[in-house]
Amino acid sequence: MQSSNGRSPGGGAESPAGKHPDTAGETFGGVRYDDPWYDALASGWGEEAGAAVPAARREPGAGSAAEVYLEVQRSPAFQEVRSRYRRFVVPAVAVFLAWYIAYVVTATSAPGLMARPVAGAVNVAMLAGLGQFLTTFLLTWAYARHARLRRDRAALEVRWDTQELTRGIRDGAS
Repeated sequence: MQSSNGRSPGGGAESPAGKHPDTAGETFGGVRYDDPWYDALASGWGEEAGAAVPAARREPGAGSAAEVYLEVQRSPAFQEVRSRYRRFVVPAVAVFLAWYIAYVVTATSAPGLMARPVAGAVNVAMLAGLGQFLTTFLLTWAYARHARLRRDRAALEVRWDTQELTRGIRDGAS
């Protein structure tokens, strides 16, 4: 079987001793095994039959950042920000989607109603279509206002708390 780099597995250029390096940081074919971009499983060469693949490097404190984010996600402050977001977005999306579906259904099922003139050449369908655009802009404005007044400050506080916790992990690991 040929690998993507043109060398056969287990053969080709190996270390001078012809053995798989077993210490981290040792060069093998010009590649360091502690290099995070080197994927020993995908390379397809340099492995002897039955040789173990070097373990992935683990940075000190690498699991701690995940624990911080889980802790933040479970915090009452984060839950409150998410709750405020959902209390606005879910009803707004439901109302906008209902308005859009009503427009489409009315346009297809009651063409006589939609063709009724309102003023000159302007009919109900044109006003409803322009109302869709107007509703989109109003919804965008309402969302930005709601975010600014009800969520941004609390979200910023959660963000600062998260950064302080992760900074503490980084400083503690070095």
